[in-house]
Amino acid sequence: MSDTKTLKVEKSEAEWREQLTPEQFHVTRKHGTERAFTGPNWDQKAPGLYRCICCDKPLFRSETKFESGTGWPSFYEPVEPEAVSEHKDRSWFMTRTEIRCADCDAHLGHVFPDGPRPTGLRYCMNGVAMAFDPDNR
Repeated sequence: MSDTKTLKVEKSEAEWREQLTPEQFHVTRKHGTERAFTGPNWDQKAPGLYRCICCDKPLFRSETKFESGTGWPSFYEPVEPEAVSEHKDRSWFMTRTEIRCADCDAHLGHVFPDGPRPTGLRYCMNGVAMAFDPDNR
């Protein structure tokens, strides 16, 4: 019987540095944060799919994106629950829930319980951690 679970994408730090821009590397591999209102697609309104910049995994659909006023792309749910993983983040003298890509462990952002219906969640993501793939029209 074969295991259908996706294998983790694993690369050396040098391989990630070669693939990513310095800002993408800082955010996704070193758990950094881009400045608000500066990342790509924070104000993107076109229909499409947001993918992990590191491994191309589908993460969020534009239909779940909303204007949070924070300056970061915000979504109320991922494309599927298994697309992302949650981790306790106790940095900056607070406890938050960090969101990572489930396939490559790229740091994407955090999730907060102050989003809109239907989930009440706000996945506050770093724009440089995702590539936008517009729907063909």
